[in-house]
Amino acid sequence: MIWLILGSVLPSMFVCWAAAWWLRHNGPRLGLVDRPGPRKVHAEPMPTAGGLAIWLGIVLPFAVGEVLLCAAAATGGAWLPDFVVPHVSGLLQQSPRLWVLLAGGTVLLLLGLTDDRYGLDWKIRLAVQTFVAVVMVLLGWRLSLFLDMPLLTGALSVIWIVTLINSFNMLDNMDGLSAGVAAIAAAMLAVVMLLAPDPITNQPQLFVGGFLLVLVGSLVGFLWHNYPPAKLFMGDAGSYLIGYLLAIATLTATFAGGTLPRHAILAPLCVLAVPLYDTVTVVLIRLRAGRSPFVGDKSHFSHRLVELGMTKTQAVLTIYLATATCGLGALLLHRVDYALDAGVILLLVGCVLVLVGILETTGRRGNKTERGRRRN
Repeated sequence: MIWLILGSVLPSMFVCWAAAWWLRHNGPRLGLVDRPGPRKVHAEPMPTAGGLAIWLGIVLPFAVGEVLLCAAAATGGAWLPDFVVPHVSGLLQQSPRLWVLLAGGTVLLLLGLTDDRYGLDWKIRLAVQTFVAVVMVLLGWRLSLFLDMPLLTGALSVIWIVTLINSFNMLDNMDGLSAGVAAIAAAMLAVVMLLAPDPITNQPQLFVGGFLLVLVGSLVGFLWHNYPPAKLFMGDAGSYLIGYLLAIATLTATFAGGTLPRHAILAPLCVLAVPLYDTVTVVLIRLRAGRSPFVGDKSHFSHRLVELGMTKTQAVLTIYLATATCGLGALLLHRVDYALDAGVILLLVGCVLVLVGILETTGRRGNKTERGRRRN
């Protein structure tokens, strides 16, 4: 297992780190620069080509792995380590699905790059995201929910993909935030995949687990350049990509069925609770203020924490901790047999989010009251 972790994380981390270093210095030549503005928290122009580095950190290791797998199949694989040989045929069978999955991510990466460079209307962005999601669902990536209702599960699957794409895009509003939360979420989901056996084979879900670990490695390599104070942004290209990959990974994985209890299907909600919380609260705040939910502002979870008096770094670390706390529940769901036990785990996750909501709302009201007193 340690070789799977190291072999998945280290190559992608190094590739992304090196690509990000190059893009820091050359991205502006491509016009990929995020300039300061009313909704921005940075004061100077910043290269925003990090999404390309994350993409390369994922695609290049898989491309090299594909070449090695084909070589192993042609030569009998005598030169491979003994623990790899039994998995060669299975990896080759999964290979076409992997490249279809990455093709969808590449389309979204190009959409994000175009938006970063020229700016696109939200309707165009949402239309392309929905198109990609529909194609992926039609190709077999969908929620099951133990329902024989393909139209309903298909529609929910499209909504899930599009929601996560935009959740991580919304979360990308402070140095290290979106990439760090995505890395924590991917790591948590990878652990679940390696601990929860596949209902058919009763073996760890190595394909999905390995894929998520590659994503973790690429994100860690990017965070070297993006952690406060950031020297490179991921841009919409990066946030669209990581939201999509996490969504598709959760649809590829098997969380319940067979020997796994049905309530374990809720594991992704635990892991991704904080990004979803941010999205829902931001949309509600904008609608309540009579603004479009698709027009950016500073009403995000991280901005609200800064309003409470936190530094930007403290706000980012607080959201990391909240993500990890909620995600820990996912590690237990497949280990409890009764719905009541699962309900307690979900209740704990819900309590964390409610507690955060109460504290930040109270703090915001206190700040507004204090500002009103000063004016008077």
